Amino acid sequence: MATEEYRKQMPVEIVCPVQGPIFSGRADMVVVPAAYGDVGITPGHARMLTRIEPGVVRLVNAGEESTNYFVSGGFLEVLPHLATILADTIERAADIDEAAAEKAREKARATLRQAHDRIDRERAEYELALAAARIKALEKGRKGY
Repeated sequence: MATEEYRKQMPVEIVCPVQGPIFSGRADMVVVPAAYGDVGITPGHARMLTRIEPGVVRLVNAGEESTNYFVSGGFLEVLPHLATILADTIERAADIDEAAAEKAREKARATLRQAHDRIDRERAEYELALAAARIKALEKGRKGY
């Protein structure tokens, strides 16, 4: 039976050009914040290549708590028997410093309020989205999903 369950899982690789290999293993499902919404990848998923948005990457295994990561962006490539996440930056939700994340969110909000031109506003909105996604990853990690 263990062999059957193992076959239901798929190999997953998470790498970051700056940080190097982050995860190499198997999962029942991977949930990724893609360009047009969250995408759930399971064994046998169709091939795809998509951009990853700032958000939470979840590795799901039946009977276990999900492992959550904050990702700032990147790409997801799905092949018939492998899902690869190439992350711009990534960190485990369990390792996020809550005080620093809240401080970054408040700083982004203040910058957004003071933005005078389109470029400053867009940069502040991006920083706010990153901070909010980091906090969301932390919260999901606490809840175990």
